[in-house]
Order: sequence, then C-alpha cells, then structure tokens
Amino acid sequence: MPAILSVSEVIPPFEITQDQASMFAKELFADSFKDIERLLKAFQNGQIEKRHFVKNIEWFKENHSFEEKNRAYIESAVKLGKEAIVKSLNNDNFLKENIPYEEIDAIFFISSTGISTPSIEARIMNQLPFNPHTKRVPVWGLGCAGGAVGLSRAFEYCLAFPKAKVIVLSVELCSLTFQKNDLSKSNLIGTSLFADGIACALVCGDDVNVEELSKKAASPSIIATQSTLMPDSLDVMGWEMRNTGLFVVFSRDIPQIVEGWLKPNVKDFLAEHKIELEQIDCFIAHPGGKKVLDAYVKALDFPSSMNEISLEVLKQYGNMSSATIFYVLKRFMEMDIPKNAIGLGTALGPGFSSELLLLRWN
Repeated sequence: MPAILSVSEVIPPFEITQDQASMFAKELFADSFKDIERLLKAFQNGQIEKRHFVKNIEWFKENHSFEEKNRAYIESAVKLGKEAIVKSLNNDNFLKENIPYEEIDAIFFISSTGISTPSIEARIMNQLPFNPHTKRVPVWGLGCAGGAVGLSRAFEYCLAFPKAKVIVLSVELCSLTFQKNDLSKSNLIGTSLFADGIACALVCGDDVNVEELSKKAASPSIIATQSTLMPDSLDVMGWEMRNTGLFVVFSRDIPQIVEGWLKPNVKDFLAEHKIELEQIDCFIAHPGGKKVLDAYVKALDFPSSMNEISLEVLKQYGNMSSATIFYVLKRFMEMDIPKNAIGLGTALGPGFSSELLLLRWN
C-alpha cells in the first residue's frame, strides 16, 4: 500500500499569545456584545496557548481590501509553500537521501483561504526544478478536511501509478481572511481559534523502494480511505462570499454533530476492513477545537490519552484548517511506532463532511 515517508511543517514568522489575541478581540468586539467578558472565555476555554501568523497583530487593526489580503496570501503561500516542499524532500528526520524535485510525479495543492490562478503550486514550480510534466492537482474549498482529503487522493494516485512519488502541499493562511468589521459571534469564535499553517507530505507508491529511502523502521501506509457527506448541512461550516472577502460560517452545533454522526460513520468504515475501534493504536485527529476533540473521545469511546498529540498541536498552533492534520501526523511519525500498529486519521470540513484514513505502520 502507498506509504507516507516524510512530513514537514513551516511556522509563520509572527507568534501571538492567546492573551494578546483576547485583548485584541475585547478591543474590537466590546461595543457589540454586552456580555463580552463571558464570550471572551472562549479564548481560555479552548486551551490554545499561542498561534502563528504571516502578519503581526498591528496589521489586523487596520482595514485591508480583499485585493490586498489576497495579494498577501499569494506572496506568503508561494514563499512558505516552497519552504515546506524543500523541507519535505530534504528531510533528515525521515529520509536517508534527498528526493530530487524531478522525481515528483504529481503535486496536490490544498487550500481554502485565498484564491490564485495560476494556482500556488504552478508559481512554486517556477522557482524549483520540477519536471515540467509534473501533474498539478489544486484542490480548493474543503476547509479543515482538506489535508486528509489530499492524502486520500494521493493514495489513490499512487495505487494507479505504483512507481509514483507524490507530494501533498497544504497552505492555510486563515488570518488573511479576517474581517475587521464583521462583529458577529462566528467571527469572534474564529478569532479565538484559527491560525496560519503550512505543511507538506511525501507519499510513495508500492513500486518505490521505501527501504532505500526511509530512515524509520516503520512508516505509515494508507490502507483505505472514506469520504462522507452529510445531507442538507451546507450551513454548518464554510465561507460566505461578500464584496470584502471571505466571511466565516461556523456553527456552534459542530461538537454535537460529531457526537451523533461520527461514530456510525467510523464503525462502518472500520467494519469493512474487519477492524474494531479497540484495535486503533494511533488516533490522528484534526484538532478542530477543544470541544471537537472532546466530542471525538465521547463519540468513539476513546480514552482521552488518544487525543494528547492533537491537543498539544492545538495548544501550540491553533486550528490551521487543512494543514493541522499534517502537524499531528508528523509528531506520530517522529515516534518509534511499532510495525503493524493501526492508525485512524480523521478530519471534518464544509459540506458538512468527514474524511477518514486507515493507516498501518509497515
């Protein structure tokens, strides 16, 4: 089965603590909510300690046009996305040797936080010596589920082309979608949660000699994937497009939806492969928020310890939309996971939808 051999992450340059973000939000939203102090508890209750952004906090106190924000998205996405690719293919933690750019058969580019045509991976290909025949697959609009979806589509590509080496690049600059004049509760919660993140994964097909490339005794192979769309749930999560840009749609019901909908979805997926929930060794969950992680535990009857790595990523980086699951996966891959350990990857996104991956360390 196709294997994930390397994952890299790039940390944006500006670190903002949650206390700083809370003070910023209080200044912005105080006149809109009489119970502002109660609402600001979301900044502490979410257990996020700090986040990283491509602009400093003063930048967000000013008005910026959609054009200006999107230009900043393209500039940062190209610069930091390029860095993530270089780190993934020249990764001393995971690889015995560097992977030449010319050997990459396809690039799956994942994002939902900016718009670019030509797409970001095309712009990066003009700066790195990729083969000009490399397939480009930009995927937009899957939000927090996008990273897991990118791995799923890379898996399917490598099944079709077993000699292939494929990269999945995720660039999410959530901060650049911030709407200073949107004084809604959704925007307040989004201000407490979302951050910028960039990551890249290398996936290889069965005919690639993994033992020659991988430093790790065992690497996660993707056994199966499942995409699921919940009917009539378009208003749960996503963007509302307006003249000034992207306005966040973020339902308070997401944790309840997870509790009621996810378990049968997961159990049916695992049953197809004759695996029980109790056999899962590694839970690679996109940390959509503390309440979402708690809902995973409740829905799947997992011990809270299964969420430790996802929660730590949330604490240190916040919700970076599609990129976040790569940060979680990277930390699992840095550990000495024993051979034949089973992993479950999961992420939720607009639609409302879920993406599941079944992994085995081989």
